[in-house]
Amino acid sequence: MRLEHKVALITGGTSGIGEATAVLFAKVGAKVTITGRDEKRGQAVAERIMKDGGKAIFIRSDVRRAEECRQAVDGTLGAFGRLDILFNNAGVFFPHTALDCTEEEWDLQIDVNLKGTFLMSKAALPRMIEQRRGVIINNSSGWGIAGGDAAVAYCASKGGVVLLTKAMAIDHGRQGIRVNCICPGDVDTPMLPEDARLRGLKWEDYLAGCADRPLGRIGTTDEIAKAALFLASDDSSFMTGAALVVDGGGIAD
Repeated sequence: MRLEHKVALITGGTSGIGEATAVLFAKVGAKVTITGRDEKRGQAVAERIMKDGGKAIFIRSDVRRAEECRQAVDGTLGAFGRLDILFNNAGVFFPHTALDCTEEEWDLQIDVNLKGTFLMSKAALPRMIEQRRGVIINNSSGWGIAGGDAAVAYCASKGGVVLLTKAMAIDHGRQGIRVNCICPGDVDTPMLPEDARLRGLKWEDYLAGCADRPLGRIGTTDEIAKAALFLASDDSSFMTGAALVVDGGGIAD
């Protein structure tokens, strides 16, 4: 039970990578708080975990709102008494160049992907510092390191997450807090077919493009969840400020 007696808060936990991570963390002993804006899906994930013998709650929260981030942390502390792990996973994506990205879509991606990571970390850090122990995992992207096509706001936001991770690791390491990020490649989540649709591509053509990399396929949410588990557990006890790339070799090619 690699996370036994630990409490984890996972943003964007209602589907995709967040859902897979919540389920996996609960299986290995963690008590889990799931946040998101879709209450029906969030409650369903929490109920699935509890049906399998785990402990979980759902708190509706928009990471763009500082007060709702504080409420998510306070709700976690009220339910479970502590907070050991924060997985800043909530994210949005729209495919645009600088020429056709609207100001509204730019703001939304920066606010959710980058500002949301900052706000939830700001809410969680005081309790972790008080405990003299904590782990923050931020979900960035391979495109936060190498960049990508028609994804100007997404790349900017995810690149910001990588450097936010490093800055927080420097600031809080001596307080017992480790801060790392995951940089996934294309993963089988609801975001991928939506990206194909917005780009005007057939799904099979989109997948064929994704297969043009060393491992020849897209990733699964479980594979990213296992990377998050590694960073959350003591198996990564000497890691902080790292950007762990899990992308099937995409940015190495």
